[in-house]
Order: sequence, then structure tokens, then C-alpha cells
Amino acid sequence: MGRVSQAQARENRERVVRTASRLFREQGTHISVADLMKASGLTHGGFYKQFASKDALIDEATAHAFGELAQRRAAALDQGAGQRAAAQRALIDAYLSVEHRDNPAEGCPTAALAHDMAREPGADGAHRVYTEGVGDFAEWLATDDEDGLARLCTMLGALVLARATKDSPLSEEILAAARAALTEAG
Repeated sequence: MGRVSQAQARENRERVVRTASRLFREQGTHISVADLMKASGLTHGGFYKQFASKDALIDEATAHAFGELAQRRAAALDQGAGQRAAAQRALIDAYLSVEHRDNPAEGCPTAALAHDMAREPGADGAHRVYTEGVGDFAEWLATDDEDGLARLCTMLGALVLARATKDSPLSEEILAAARAALTEAG
């Protein structure tokens, strides 16, 4: 098989990062390189032509996931006619929804990657990106009355608990209780 062009190599790298971002949120960072490359539609051997290590990919995939979250926040502001409170409310409603609960691969990296970031000692770059992303998200959720950390913690805790209790009525009750607490206070 011949060499790929630089443009194709860039496209392949981006595909791996997008796929890893989705799979890490869905399954955790422990997924094997072979499985990740297969899901990307590429061979395992091509991984190390693109990335120095799996940790390097974790760093990029984490940054990609937080970039998607930032785009969603910006879109929420656009849909809320620039009104921050309306955009925050829309994001809270979407965050604490059954759809978000059931689709971690497309969801928030704050909740999906928390476990891995707490336990992955080698993911220094990813840990830095994660920490900055959490701070940015909390800042975006801030109101005149609070800095946003309590809102983020409520959202994150509710989503994690709802996912853990997914097959019971309690799951939706958790989402509804957190939504009510956050929107009544906001």
C-alpha cells in the first residue's frame, strides 16, 4: 500500500481524535489502541505514525471533547438571543435530560471523564485540559449570586447518579430534582 498524502494523514489523525473523544466518553480511556483504531476504520499500525503515545491521544481527545462543549455553550447563547440566563437554562435542561444521560459518547466530558482523570496518573496534559475545562464550564454557569461551581457540581452529580441508576424510576427523578433545584434558584 502506498504512502498517504499529508492531507490524508491530517484527516486520519482528526478522525482518530474524534473517535477517541467519543469512545473515551462512552467507555473510558482504558479502551485499547487496537479497538480505537478499528473503530476509526484504520489499522493499528498507523497509530504510532500519528501519536507519540496513547497518553498523547488522551490529551488531544480530551481537548476535543471540551472544545465541543464550548461550542454547545456558544450555540446556547446564540439560541438564547444573547441572554445568558436563558442560555444557561437551556443548557441545564439539555444536560439534565434523559437523552444526555443515555448518550455519554456525545455528551459532556466533565461527567464522562471524571473517573478516568481521577485515576490516570500518566495523563498530565489531559488532566490540565480537563481541569481548565471544568473551570471554564463553572465560570459559564456563574450567575450574579454565585460562581457556578455549585451549579456544575449539582449537574455533574445528578448526571452521574442518573446514569448509575438508569434502569430504575429513580434515574429520571434525580434528573428532575436537579433541574428543579437549579432552575428555581436561577
